[in-house]
Amino acid sequence: MTQRKLGIVMDSIESIKTYKDSSFAMLLEAQRRGWQLYYMQLQDLHMESGISYAECQQISVIDQPRDYFQLQPQQTICLADLDVILMRKDPPFDMEYIYATYLLEQAEENGVLVVNRPQSLRDCNEKLFTREFPQCCTPTRVARKASLIKQFLAQHQDIIIKPLDGMGGKSIFRIREGDPNTNAIIEALTHYGSTQAMVQKFIPQISAGDKRILLIDGVPVPYALARIPAIGENRGNLAAGASSQGQPLSERDLWICQQIAPTLRAKGLIFVGIDVIGDYLTEINITSPTCIRELDSQFKLNISHDLFECIEQKLLAA
Repeated sequence: MTQRKLGIVMDSIESIKTYKDSSFAMLLEAQRRGWQLYYMQLQDLHMESGISYAECQQISVIDQPRDYFQLQPQQTICLADLDVILMRKDPPFDMEYIYATYLLEQAEENGVLVVNRPQSLRDCNEKLFTREFPQCCTPTRVARKASLIKQFLAQHQDIIIKPLDGMGGKSIFRIREGDPNTNAIIEALTHYGSTQAMVQKFIPQISAGDKRILLIDGVPVPYALARIPAIGENRGNLAAGASSQGQPLSERDLWICQQIAPTLRAKGLIFVGIDVIGDYLTEINITSPTCIRELDSQFKLNISHDLFECIEQKLLAA
């Protein structure tokens, strides 16, 4: 069999923590399979006469905390010469990210499997995508007018407000009815009414953790990583100081996965991380879902192996 070629678009590999980086776990698995690995960042992508290329470097990786990668000299490749591209660039989801999806889409049109599908990366905002599954969600409103947000607050008394383009718990606020900071928070989150924000009814079960559930082509990993807020915090994000604890999926977790799985498969969203608080779906993460290494470590799994088994099947079926 011809040696497979994998390209990965990610942030600087020099800055990762190998013990918790999901992209690194994927590179380790691809290398175990004997694939050639090509490392690139967003700025390395370019197009010439309608064909997408990348200035990239072949990479090898070692599962250790330091000196964990080696890069070969830079070369320019046509993206269509790859078998698979992992789009693992972290947000912000800005216009540069969107432009990159167009370049990756050209490679996809020439037979490259892009994980996740470029069009769906553009179409499925990680917060707004939940709107397709209202049966799974707590009451939610998206608005930029302060009056609409205050109306929602008056109705539910205790809410969470967050930007539509955030990650890692950044700029997430809890507002209770009568909070003297209400106007200031709404002004900051909506940039004085110029930007849409999401408000959700507060879910008290956040104290038990914000569960990250990983799905591979719609099939859930049987364990979730509950990210438990630090004392005095409302945010279940590891980047905001939360602790983590693995746990088996509940019946409600599995039901939520069943509700969303057909849509994920139809949209070519092969690797997805959903966030569930209590009984409610709160986000669907499709850009660069994490928590592979934490779940692997706690439950002796190899989630990247399962992901690449799925990828291999799709390549053979193409």
